[in-house]
Amino acid sequence: MDRLRRNPTFQAWALLAAPVIFLIVFFMLPLLIVFVYSFLERGEYGGVQWVFNLGNIQRVFDPLYFRTFLRSLYIAIVTTLITLALGYPLAYFIADSPPKRKGVLIFVLMIPFWTNFLIRTYAWLTLLRTHTGLINVTLMSWGVISKPLPLFGNDFAIILGLVYGWLPVMVLPIYAALDRLDHSLLEAARDLYASGFHTFWRVTWPLSLPGVVAGSMLVFIPSLGAFVTPAILGGGKSLMIGNIISNQFLGAHDWPFGSALSMLMMIAMLIATLIYFRWTTKTEAAS
Repeated sequence: MDRLRRNPTFQAWALLAAPVIFLIVFFMLPLLIVFVYSFLERGEYGGVQWVFNLGNIQRVFDPLYFRTFLRSLYIAIVTTLITLALGYPLAYFIADSPPKRKGVLIFVLMIPFWTNFLIRTYAWLTLLRTHTGLINVTLMSWGVISKPLPLFGNDFAIILGLVYGWLPVMVLPIYAALDRLDHSLLEAARDLYASGFHTFWRVTWPLSLPGVVAGSMLVFIPSLGAFVTPAILGGGKSLMIGNIISNQFLGAHDWPFGSALSMLMMIAMLIATLIYFRWTTKTEAAS
């Protein structure tokens, strides 16, 4: 027994046992169940029948559902790009601020997380409603517009809600990358008569790319699987793949088809994750 305790391999496995068991029970096993269900048949009253069936996989590529998946992919990409466009300058401003002000700015940035995500989404509902929303009511009372703007029940409302919800998640990893930036490199670029734009493009941007990619992944993945924001701000007219999956499990009780749609979404997320790891590996090798 003492020999086993002195064995580094035994000690490593002893330390890894708890997290490995946790991952198997709460990650790998549910994923395996979803994978198996996607190849089974729907029960007469819901649930599953243990009959092998490839129809669910074929049905995933039906234009009705696959178009919704592509639209969800489009909304997730647009949300990520807008969040990056807004989040990078904000992260740069925080990283470039005096040390005492950084803590205050990070604190202000994190305040929205103190409120439940569902409540924050409903707050946007009171602003964007077509006839009773605060924005349209105010603009019409001021005579700025003659009829309500289509701010609710469309992709614009969904993207706006997602950008608002995930903006801090984009800012934090970019801020962490910029805050670790070696300022002597910026000074060296200025000594070599590089302009502000060239200094940013050749020095700051490449060194902040790990934070950019990490933030983009943290925004893209939950945006692709979002179902709360589309359900509330989409008004039942503009749905995403997450809403279809939720309806299959909770409404239609078609677990096999819902599992097949979930597998499609997880494959897309896996591809994005692999791109992230490949990108970071190349970046670390180049540095």
